[in-house]
Amino acid sequence: MSPSLPPDEAGARSGEPRDGYARRVGLFSGVMLVIGGIIGSGIFLNPAIVAQRVHTPGLTLGAWLLGGGVALIGAFVYGELGQRIPKAGGSYVYLRDAFGPLPAFLNAWGMMLMIATGAIAAVAVTFANYTLALTGLGPDFRFPLAVGAIVLLSGVNYFGVRPGALTQNVFTVLKLLALAVLIGAGLLLAGPSPAVEAAAAPQAPDSIVLALGAALVPVLFSYGGWQQTNFVAEEMVDPERNLPRALLLGVIGVVTVYLLANLTYLRTLGAGGLAASSAPAADALGQLLGPAGRTFITAGVALSTFGFLNLVILVSPRVYQAMAADGLFFPQLARLHPRYRTPATAILFQAVWAILLTGTGTYGELLDYVVFADWLVFGATAATLFVYRARERQGRIPRVAYRVPGYPVTPLLFIAAALYVVLGSTASNPLNALKGTLLLGAGVPVFLYWRRRTAGRAAAPAAVGEP
Repeated sequence: MSPSLPPDEAGARSGEPRDGYARRVGLFSGVMLVIGGIIGSGIFLNPAIVAQRVHTPGLTLGAWLLGGGVALIGAFVYGELGQRIPKAGGSYVYLRDAFGPLPAFLNAWGMMLMIATGAIAAVAVTFANYTLALTGLGPDFRFPLAVGAIVLLSGVNYFGVRPGALTQNVFTVLKLLALAVLIGAGLLLAGPSPAVEAAAAPQAPDSIVLALGAALVPVLFSYGGWQQTNFVAEEMVDPERNLPRALLLGVIGVVTVYLLANLTYLRTLGAGGLAASSAPAADALGQLLGPAGRTFITAGVALSTFGFLNLVILVSPRVYQAMAADGLFFPQLARLHPRYRTPATAILFQAVWAILLTGTGTYGELLDYVVFADWLVFGATAATLFVYRARERQGRIPRVAYRVPGYPVTPLLFIAAALYVVLGSTASNPLNALKGTLLLGAGVPVFLYWRRRTAGRAAAPAAVGEP
């Protein structure tokens, strides 16, 4: 990136180079990215799983509060990391700088092959399913709707981070409005139903610690996603200040919404009814508002999944672009569009692979295989903070203003929580974990190939001049 290039008209105010990313994401958009990256369909479905594992209302709310505390520590950690290195790619950049290129590559490889693209396929199909339920269309329309959503949102994000961020803002606000109606109806319009009042008080589990630990797995998966905003750090206005703020405000907002939503479920359905429900949001709002309530929340889930789909499509190509810019993948993916300043080829590559996964139906298996990988990356990324703090003490890098509260205890607690999720996911399905590990391990020879190829290109000019 050459500093001699003149800044463009929009970039003149911020000093951004003409051939780099454009700083178009402000604080509000950053908060919307955090909230949109966390709230997908989990809060509409996962509370039933939590209630099944802990039984009582107090423990149910306690599990969501505990998970919110872990997510808040994660926001603190990623806030400091984002201030230290406000570059596109997020965890890829931190892992590369702290632990070397191989862990960073495997992170990006997993995202590109399975995690991000598999999530795009799965969420697109989920969006299509809810749309079919709303419109009454037949199952033949499921695949066209899913592919249409991927193509549409990839196109939106191809043409700039600003249209992608605006789309995210709109759909995040809409999903929050849907949740506000759910919460308002549950807390203000009605008290507990006679069935809830008549039900016997649920018994606490024999081991509260083990039950809470089991409930934390679906809770923490529902809270995952705040880290994706760091992928677009280079496109944020004043990222050193706005990224930590966006992470904290966004996570606090989600924790508040999640607790109120669960309070609504418990107040309306009771702990036993929540545990028995396959669609808590629809059951709760249907009980309060009738068929119109079910239709409304179905539309809310469709909007929520569409917004989450946009978020994954927006942020993930920045990781592939950073990887390719390091010479570890096809160089075309490293290029930014000269006008829109987006990783255009990476966006197209991602769309094509996600559509192929959608068509073959393999995305579900792939996601099952690597369900542990997200929290493995979270834990490893949090560990990079200790490397940066050590370098800071040695005077090798400057001290940053934003500091993780309670360091080093809080990052260690976060790493422990991440390891718990990884171990819990592995223990619950060791065969899938083995398959996922093998798929991620397949990235090692790919890494070695690109590493040798890049080294060969770098040595080529010197070889020409040899006698």
